[in-house]
Amino acid sequence: MSRITIDPITRLEGHGKIEIFLDEEGEVANAYFQVPELRGFEQFCVGRLAEEMPVITNRICGVCPEAHHMAASKALDALFAADPPPAAKKLRELLYSAFFVTDHTTHFYALGGPDFILGPDAPPKERNILGVIRKVGLDVGRQVIDCRARNHHVIKTVGGRSIHPVAGLPGGWSRPITAAERDEIAAIARLNVDFAQFTLRLFEDVVLKNPAYMELVTAETYTHRTYYMGLVDDRQRVNFYDGKVRVVGPDGSELLRYHPDDYAAQIAERVEPWSYLKYPYLKAVGWKGFVDGAESGVYAASPLSRLNVADGMATPLAQEQFERFFETLGSGRVGGRYRPVHYRLATHWARLVELLYAAERMLELAEDPEITSPDLRTGPGAVTGRGVGCVEAPRGTLTHHYEADERGILTRVNMIVGTTNNYAAMSMSIKKAAEQIITKGKIVEEGMLNRIEMAFRLYDPCLSCATHAIGKMPLSVKIRDAAGAVIRTVSRN
Repeated sequence: MSRITIDPITRLEGHGKIEIFLDEEGEVANAYFQVPELRGFEQFCVGRLAEEMPVITNRICGVCPEAHHMAASKALDALFAADPPPAAKKLRELLYSAFFVTDHTTHFYALGGPDFILGPDAPPKERNILGVIRKVGLDVGRQVIDCRARNHHVIKTVGGRSIHPVAGLPGGWSRPITAAERDEIAAIARLNVDFAQFTLRLFEDVVLKNPAYMELVTAETYTHRTYYMGLVDDRQRVNFYDGKVRVVGPDGSELLRYHPDDYAAQIAERVEPWSYLKYPYLKAVGWKGFVDGAESGVYAASPLSRLNVADGMATPLAQEQFERFFETLGSGRVGGRYRPVHYRLATHWARLVELLYAAERMLELAEDPEITSPDLRTGPGAVTGRGVGCVEAPRGTLTHHYEADERGILTRVNMIVGTTNNYAAMSMSIKKAAEQIITKGKIVEEGMLNRIEMAFRLYDPCLSCATHAIGKMPLSVKIRDAAGAVIRTVSRN
């Protein structure tokens, strides 16, 4: 048996590697997506003051601190029995919409986009953001940079810092915005809507009009038929900030719809010995291994998943794109809603539909007269002992769960982040891609390995966010002879 190692894997946040084992015939026997890094946030938060969590947990990651800041703030609302005033909720969602614009822009142009704009077989030194700019032109590069800069300015204006915001408090928000700031943010939101529409047109020109790319998107290589998870509002539309968690099956039928407080009754987590990242699965179905289908408890939580669980989008331009997405990819309607799209590379398109929704929603909130209200906080009440906060991070459903004593000192912390939700699905995607791409008699080239990396890259994983459990760190070293036989094993428990 021979082994192919992709280490490190590229264009993601965090560190990971892929181990592919080939049998004597040169076929893929197995593939493992390993996450060797450990952060341990859950454990070192125990014993701290609960109100510190919004500014501690957003240090988990510099890519999506806003997601952890928001989930932590919402968990504290519940822990201290303090429901924020309407203006506070709107300011939170305003910041969060600006964050989604920056994050989805980053992934499309810098992480996922090079595989399409430059091609999956382009030389690695060209397959990056600089190569993208050379291909599409400096003007587009300026638009990308300007988009990120102006939205980080909004995040700083509303949240106090452009990275690692600080405005979230139990029961509300720490500062109002002025009328002048509101007008500036509205102007920025209009630019965001234009930029999102431009990016969708670019995707159409580069991918949708390219038969070779569409064949790649719809190939069985990158297709999985699993359950899907995402937050929906009371009209079953995509919502990033609030709502209930909806889970649908591979056929689109609803399996679950629950309040985030009840997540522990619906989701279990499994540990495998080759990785520090855990594998969540649906308790109602059970763990059946890394397999597809309605009999498997594996689910995905991603931009594609959010569109698959929803009946539509809450803004008009995004709704038009939502319908075009499903009609183009051949998804008919059942019971008034579209069947799920199972082509995982279509996640890149779904991400751009969400980019447009975030821009439109940001404009709606900026133009809301209540957004400048100074009434931004409800005073904390008695400690309830338990608080759960849930939002949609760009990578998937994010849950923070805190328990505290009567003084507000944390006694237990649990987090299930977007990438953790997707770990089983990512592992399956990598193995399937490896099986389809590496076959007997083929010489393994760099472009083939990049196509395997594309199988995890589409999920936009953030492994620093996801590896948060701490405990024993066993080490096992196997010494082999020239024939590959193990002659000695040295272990540390």
